[in-house]
Amino acid sequence: MDAHEVNRARAKLALFVADVFASVPRKDQRAKGDCYLRGLMLDGRRKSIQPMAQRLPDGNEQNLLQFVNQSTWDPVPVRRRIAERMVPLIGPDAWAVDDVSFPKDGKMSVGVAHQYCGALGKQANCQVAVSVHAVSDAASCPLQWRLFVPEEWADDPVRRRKTGIPQEVGHREKWRLALDTIDELAGWGLVPPVLVADAGYGQNADFRDGLEGRGIGYVVAIRSDVTVHPPGAQPTAPAWSGNGRKPQPRYRGKPSSVVALAAGHGRQAFTEVTWREGSRGPMRSHFLALRVRPAGVRARRLAQAAATAQEGCWDGVLPEVTLLVEWPEGAEAPTDYWLSNLSADTPSSELVRLAKIRWRIEHDYRELKHGLGLDHFEGRSWTGWHHHVTLVTAAHAFLTEQRLAPKADTPDSPSTRSSTPSRTC
Repeated sequence: MDAHEVNRARAKLALFVADVFASVPRKDQRAKGDCYLRGLMLDGRRKSIQPMAQRLPDGNEQNLLQFVNQSTWDPVPVRRRIAERMVPLIGPDAWAVDDVSFPKDGKMSVGVAHQYCGALGKQANCQVAVSVHAVSDAASCPLQWRLFVPEEWADDPVRRRKTGIPQEVGHREKWRLALDTIDELAGWGLVPPVLVADAGYGQNADFRDGLEGRGIGYVVAIRSDVTVHPPGAQPTAPAWSGNGRKPQPRYRGKPSSVVALAAGHGRQAFTEVTWREGSRGPMRSHFLALRVRPAGVRARRLAQAAATAQEGCWDGVLPEVTLLVEWPEGAEAPTDYWLSNLSADTPSSELVRLAKIRWRIEHDYRELKHGLGLDHFEGRSWTGWHHHVTLVTAAHAFLTEQRLAPKADTPDSPSTRSSTPSRTC
């Protein structure tokens, strides 16, 4: 936004800040939040504090530095209020789990390590955050963030102390952080209609089991080397001789990789599906949906544990889910794969639409990063990082509200109401 556009939106922004930052105790802190949001939304290549302060007529670099890096205001209630406003407005078709990386120099930025950096597509020095987004084809919004703490930081008291990592925070795998976030959002009264994720999460049997245990439907990407049994396969046990431990039922046939299973059906088994209208016309490809039973040691152990906990024994049967496969026109073989625990009668068109809906958060990440400076923060502390991503989330939510609001504001418009809206979602 240019300066004139920001000025025209000042009244609406003031109401937005008054609501979203109502948990921030001091009036001067809320005023700095308003100033920081304007700095993020103003045109300019860098959205770190110094250049933002220079662009703002009321910008004070020292005040903004203190507000972001040292002030004690709690970002969690602010994020909660954003989520409570945005979920009803967006009317999400799904929640998306994702992670985002922030390339960094040096060793002292909180959580930085040499690890896979999605922003660069290779191993590099970076921070990584796990996020959960409410998403529809029209809009998305980050609901909550978790900064990933690498193992090397777990037992590094010097860096932990200098960056202010809370004592109770340690290393935790990204898929566990995602489930933790979903649990926290449930505590806010927010539950996903369906959850979608890329193969970094969908590949993990523990993650899928965690969603299943929480009663959450999912459509998650997997790699082509995941192995499955056909739904008709039955576990059997050899005859017991009467000596030793009684044999347990197991699948005796070798499982197939999903790429081999899909290719074995041939291109003629795939049907064309259109899932949305793109900028260049309808988005369409060819898909096949099959019922399968995911195999592998971890999947078997999780199924056995769940059955034993509920029934006291296990018959060896693995849970059945849907495998969705894409084979684009012109491709020599299938290219993409998803697993879903949605009902077996879910139409393929709906599975495809949900599988593809992550395009929206990729689209909005461009605004979060390039337009609003999500990865421009130059501080090093735990507090500063969480304050910055919360303020970027707030700026993105405000802009999303303006895009989705009717041309003529009404008393119930989320961007103009002056009283505190209902917290029922």
